[in-house]
Amino acid sequence: MKSLVDTYVLANGVKIPCVGFGTWQTPDGSVAVSSVKAAIGAGYRHIDTAAIYGNEDGVGKGIRESGVARSELFVTTKLWNDEHGYENTLRAFEASMKRLGLDYLDLYLIHWPNPIKFRDRWQEANAGTWKAFEELYRAGRVRAIGVSNFRQRHLDELYKTASVAPMANQIRLCPGDTQDAVVGYCREKGILLEAYSPLGVGEIFKVPKVKALAEKYGKTVAQVCIRWSLQRGYLPLPKSVHADRIAENAGVFDFELSDGDVEYLAGLTGCAGTASDPDRTTF
Repeated sequence: MKSLVDTYVLANGVKIPCVGFGTWQTPDGSVAVSSVKAAIGAGYRHIDTAAIYGNEDGVGKGIRESGVARSELFVTTKLWNDEHGYENTLRAFEASMKRLGLDYLDLYLIHWPNPIKFRDRWQEANAGTWKAFEELYRAGRVRAIGVSNFRQRHLDELYKTASVAPMANQIRLCPGDTQDAVVGYCREKGILLEAYSPLGVGEIFKVPKVKALAEKYGKTVAQVCIRWSLQRGYLPLPKSVHADRIAENAGVFDFELSDGDVEYLAGLTGCAGTASDPDRTTF
């Protein structure tokens, strides 16, 4: 991989840029607009948001003001937990599209598999949502469909009624949090792994062993972690609202970690926290 526009290929043949720009915790309004424009200006062509982030308006405005053609960008958003089910999903999708100001979406994800609102019937709710996703996909409103925070049991349930298989699973992946079971399962099924919080929500910067490794390569901790994700075959989604760091995080294509260092980072278990259990979340 040589640049931000290099791609992975989803199971349906759609190409997805190998690094995405994350916008979780990015405030709506001018901050969202300016950070998205800075990311696109720095070469990012993959922008990731979600309904619950509350910044789809700003993200969409940043995309429109970037000066880059919509066809050159890959945009993802996600369905929030209180909107599962067939009719709810269709309404939520239209609301997201209105906020984003887009005619189509590149990737639509179910954000969490087992929300508290549907805990007693999550399988049925996900089946209804997925039926809506498949309709949107077949109608050309969405180029690809997938999930987020799903583990094997949630995917197995989805497969019971799905006619189109999920193409991506966006989960928490960073050094020390590799979720090996679900990663292995997704790879068997041809599902691309997207890595959210690839910098361990900032905790990774406090880990002396990772700092030392960054010094060894003459790179930042963030660059090492993003490079690690790429070498593990993940698609990282680093986030920043600072133009200099946004550009800096893109500087991951002029070096390579040794196989030993990739494994070393993977083995720093829990160094930057671990993923939440989707069956125990309270939202």
